[in-house]
Amino acid sequence: MTSRQNTVTQADIAAVPGLDALDAVSVIVGSQTDAEAIGIGVYSDADVPRSLGFDRADLADAGFEGKAGSALLLPQASGPDLVAVGLGPLADVDAAGFRDAAASLVRTASRRARLSLRVDDLAGVDPLSAIRAATEGALLAGYRYTALKKTSTHVPLISFTLDVPDTDGADLAIAAAFVSARATIVARDLANTPPGHLTATKLGEIAVELGTRFGFGVELFDKQALVELGCGGLLGVNQGSTEEPRMIKLEYTPQDATGHLGLVGKGIMFDSGGISLKPSDPMHLLMKMDMSGAAAVLGAFTGLRDSGVRTRVTGWLMCTDNMPSGTAYKLGDVLTARDGTTVEVKNTDAEGRLVMMDALVLANEAAVDAIVDIATLTGAALVSLGASTAPIFGNDSRTVELVRAASAAADEPVWQLPLEQKYRRQLDSTIADIANLGGPYAGATTAALFLQHFVGGTPWAHLDIAGTMHVDQDDSWRTVGATGFGARILLETARTFAKKDAA
Repeated sequence: MTSRQNTVTQADIAAVPGLDALDAVSVIVGSQTDAEAIGIGVYSDADVPRSLGFDRADLADAGFEGKAGSALLLPQASGPDLVAVGLGPLADVDAAGFRDAAASLVRTASRRARLSLRVDDLAGVDPLSAIRAATEGALLAGYRYTALKKTSTHVPLISFTLDVPDTDGADLAIAAAFVSARATIVARDLANTPPGHLTATKLGEIAVELGTRFGFGVELFDKQALVELGCGGLLGVNQGSTEEPRMIKLEYTPQDATGHLGLVGKGIMFDSGGISLKPSDPMHLLMKMDMSGAAAVLGAFTGLRDSGVRTRVTGWLMCTDNMPSGTAYKLGDVLTARDGTTVEVKNTDAEGRLVMMDALVLANEAAVDAIVDIATLTGAALVSLGASTAPIFGNDSRTVELVRAASAAADEPVWQLPLEQKYRRQLDSTIADIANLGGPYAGATTAALFLQHFVGGTPWAHLDIAGTMHVDQDDSWRTVGATGFGARILLETARTFAKKDAA
């Protein structure tokens, strides 16, 4: 069966269904009269709010102690249900705690569409930061990918009210939360979409639609254009596929831009491993998400205009699937990158770095002031830091710290690992300039060292999100499936970025 015949049998789905669901949600600050469930914030070391109707002993008997992230549903015979929402100790709460609290309410009252969260004491947290974080938590926890379900028990969130003190300027905080949540939801939708529905070509079409809607330019490069550009990495990985590759170039240029930031995203639409075929296991099933880096970049671009980003931002999404066939690239092949570097292929499953090398060269040719790349690059990232934290590497402390600060604001943890140059020799090749695979250890580092070869002296940070791209069960505001990790990090990085000599 040909690819064209196969796509005819696919169910027709909206390209980014989460956007419609997000647009349908109303968030206000005040009192909600039609709430179906009301969450009451409870600190573990402070008086229980009288509005809850239970004292601490009653709650303790039900197993609720006010721990951060906990919640207890208290059904009511009449009127809205009540939910005790744990906030933890007063001294420990921060904006991220309110994001988690709102998410806990949405999860616990998941059968209710109209919710309200009341917090009488913000414990010294800036009110606008708390409002923004809580709004993000509710919107992100309310997300669910149901585009391919004939019927679904999911009850979408319709309205969310925050009843908190000191609310001057709340509208701006809520608007900012919608923009950042949108970035993540776009990334989640794309990564959750099955590969038969989302090819590189289709992603290009979606990018054009999003660019028109959210104020950025899109240029698509087909196979012939990539040949003319000399993008041997992307073309080489694509050899085994019946689907055309695409390089999707995104451009956001505000008036009087303060600098030029380059974002590079790995967009492997499905990764079989190629000739180095992956085993058919649960991780192989998740390889529809091997384009999560590209999805994060595209998600971030949907928020640049509405976040008032003053930096010029250019994105390169390097998109293809990696398939085995009679035309697939092979172990021992030598590919030639855009800059003329020859690369010996020692493993066709180390394909992400091959498609990204061409984009890094193009970013340098565009004279960007800094590059941030994001990719589901190595299983070693998952082994080293687990599923909650992404390793970050870089050649410039200022750029790395900028991304780390953005990750803290997004509550998407990163941890800097050393770009140990002693390991660079593992990438030496006897027949080419460099090999695409190092030794059996420090795989995340050797992958970063490969990318560094093409970065040159440009300030650069690299995020390896292979471990954080997915959760297998709901976790606070992270909904089961693709997490959209990195979209809000990149958006915040762009918002705070400034050219070094102007900083």
